[in-house]
Amino acid sequence: MKYQTTDPYDICTSMDIQVIKRPMGASTQSCKGFFLVSSRCKLIVINSDLPESIQRIIIAHELGHAVLHSDSAISAFHEFAMFDDTDRMEYEANVFAAEFMLSDDEVMESLEMQMDFFQMARCLYVPPELLDFKLRILQRQGIKINAPYIAHGDFLKRDLGQPLN
Repeated sequence: MKYQTTDPYDICTSMDIQVIKRPMGASTQSCKGFFLVSSRCKLIVINSDLPESIQRIIIAHELGHAVLHSDSAISAFHEFAMFDDTDRMEYEANVFAAEFMLSDDEVMESLEMQMDFFQMARCLYVPPELLDFKLRILQRQGIKINAPYIAHGDFLKRDLGQPLN
């Protein structure tokens, strides 16, 4: 592991990506966060009105853009709709966030406990849709998993006022 941490804030610091939290509202239409490059300065802005557990997922998603797409010359607000799997860059950032937030081992352990899908998501402190992305990744790697596909591209647009626990 290059950065010796799984904390997205520490990784942003190590990568010289500034993270700013600003209140942007908690409605379904509120911006959750965005990644911006301006004059070679990288910035992630996170909606501070969201629960910390959701902010961590948003920062992992935006970190995905920083790692995978910073060469795309993002010079203004990138995308307000987080987890939109209809767009290639958003899909890639979703996959990055799922891989970043959920280790194969912890997901496999949860599967072995034979919890239902939504119990697993609660146990892993992630929205069910992020778990769905991770399960799809594991299936593509050849792991046999019997779980529903429920991910919708707009899942972070819904009311996220409740912490993930």
